[in-house]
Amino acid sequence: MPTFFESDLSLPSFWRSIILYGKNTASYKFALAKSLIELSKNNDDLIKIDALAVPFSKNLCEHLKVNEKQITSKNSKFLENLKRFNNGEISEDERNLVTSKLGFTNVIDRFHIVNQKPIDNLFYIDERNTNKGIRLTKNFYNLLELQESENFSNEVEARWSLVETAWKVGTSIRLHQAKYDDVSGNISIDRSTVTSARNALNGYQKSKCFFCFDYISIINHSENLCDVDHFFPHYLKGKNFSGYIDGIWNLVLACGSCNKGEHGKFAKLPKVELLERLNKRNEYFCSSHHPLKETIMLQTGQTKDIRRKFLQKCFNEAKDILVHTWSPEQKGSSIF
Repeated sequence: MPTFFESDLSLPSFWRSIILYGKNTASYKFALAKSLIELSKNNDDLIKIDALAVPFSKNLCEHLKVNEKQITSKNSKFLENLKRFNNGEISEDERNLVTSKLGFTNVIDRFHIVNQKPIDNLFYIDERNTNKGIRLTKNFYNLLELQESENFSNEVEARWSLVETAWKVGTSIRLHQAKYDDVSGNISIDRSTVTSARNALNGYQKSKCFFCFDYISIINHSENLCDVDHFFPHYLKGKNFSGYIDGIWNLVLACGSCNKGEHGKFAKLPKVELLERLNKRNEYFCSSHHPLKETIMLQTGQTKDIRRKFLQKCFNEAKDILVHTWSPEQKGSSIF
C-alpha cells in the first residue's frame, strides 16, 4: 500500500517562502531581498553594512516616491530620513549613513523567519559583530545559478507592490476591486497600476506553465516569456457565464505552446482534472496572507465549499457553450 512521504523543500521554495509568507510589518525584507540579488554580482561573499545600505536605501526611496506607506506602525525615524532624501533635504551620503545606523535594526535578524521559526537553509550569515556585515552562503549562490532565478527580482517587486497597496488602502478592503487589463497585462485598482499580473502569479507557479509544467519566464523579451491566460477562455465574456472572466481567480500563466501553439487551448475548455488544479491554486491564495486573498474570495465565495460549487457551476456553463475540452501534453514534472 502506498504511504505518505515528506518531500524536501528546494532552495527556490525556501526563498519564495520568505517573500510570500514571511511576516509583513514593514517592506524592509523586500528591499533586502532585491539588494542581495543586486550585490551577488560582486566577487566578495562578505557584504559590509555600509555597502548594503546603498541599494537597500535606494530601493526603499524608489517605493516611497510612489507609496509612503512602507510600514504598519505610525512612524519611523529611518523612513522619515529617506523621505528627506527624496525631498532633497539630505545628501546621498547622509542617506546611506542613516541607513547603516537605523535601517537594519530588525530586518537582518528576521529575514529568514517563516511561521515564527527560521528556515533550514539560510541565504546569508549575520557577521555584523565580527566583520561588520553579512556573508552570502553557498545556498544563495546555488539559488542564483538556477534558470528560474531570472524571475526572482520581479516576483519580489510584485509582492512588495501588492503589500504596500494593501497597507495604503487599509488591509485588503479594496483589493476586491483589483482588475486585470489584458492590453497592458497589469493588475490595477481604480485605474492605477499595482503590479504586473505575470510577476504576481509566478510565485505560486514557480516558473512553470500552469498546464504542462514547461519552464516559463516573466522577463520581457525572453524566448520563454509566458502568457497571462484565462483558464475559462475570454470568449465566454458577455455570454451566459457566471464568473468574472478577468478576475484574478481565472488567471494563470501559460507557455506559448499551451496558450496559442498548434495544439494550444485557445477558446477550448480545460478538462475537469485541470479545474481541480485551479481550485487548489485559488485555495492556496485564500488560505494564506497573500494580499490577493480577499480579491479571490470576493470573486468566488467566502468558504471552500462555496468556492468549489462556484467553479463547478462555471465549468458546467462553459461546457454548454464551448462543447470541446482540452488537455496539454505534459512537458515537466507536476509541482503544484
